Amino acid sequence: MQSRPLRFVRPRSAAALAGEEDGAAGFVYPPHWAEPWPSGVELAHAVAADDWHGAAVVDLGCGLGLPSVAAAGAGARVLATDRSPDAVTFAAVNAECTGVVIETAVCRWAEPRPLLERAPWRLVLAADVLYGQECVDELLELLPRLVDDNGEVLLADPQRPLAAEFLAAAQTAWRSVDTAPTRRPEIRLHRLAGPR
Repeated sequence: MQSRPLRFVRPRSAAALAGEEDGAAGFVYPPHWAEPWPSGVELAHAVAADDWHGAAVVDLGCGLGLPSVAAAGAGARVLATDRSPDAVTFAAVNAECTGVVIETAVCRWAEPRPLLERAPWRLVLAADVLYGQECVDELLELLPRLVDDNGEVLLADPQRPLAAEFLAAAQTAWRSVDTAPTRRPEIRLHRLAGPR
């Protein structure tokens, strides 16, 4: 399949942006969404290689939205989500820059109602999201609720320390858990299918 070139904008300096307070968690999140992380680039590349015409796709922690835009370019109907309102704004702008349409929503994984209301999804995307224990715990609980037997999860990860724990737990929650290399040796693409 011929993929369209991705065009994107981002803040000039992520370090100059203020963090976002999460009152529920009592934490200030740095603006990690403002960088085009290698895992997101590799996930976008992998998604763009397939035909997703008409598939319902959700991107968890979309950041700048590169995987979302790639999926839309491959024909999917995409909902790009992030806990940061600024992130989903940039994802929408990047879709427009590339000439595709996506929906966006501000959503926290601990409060997934907007995601569950539209489940099951054909494809769930996530890039570099296994950076904290809370993230791992929330995703292990949430992901099987987002797809049925026809759906799958694609998760790109730079071999973060918690990835092994996540994958070990996923083995009991999913019938199929596969890992593949990407163009970058440090990035792995994990495919989960068949929630138990």
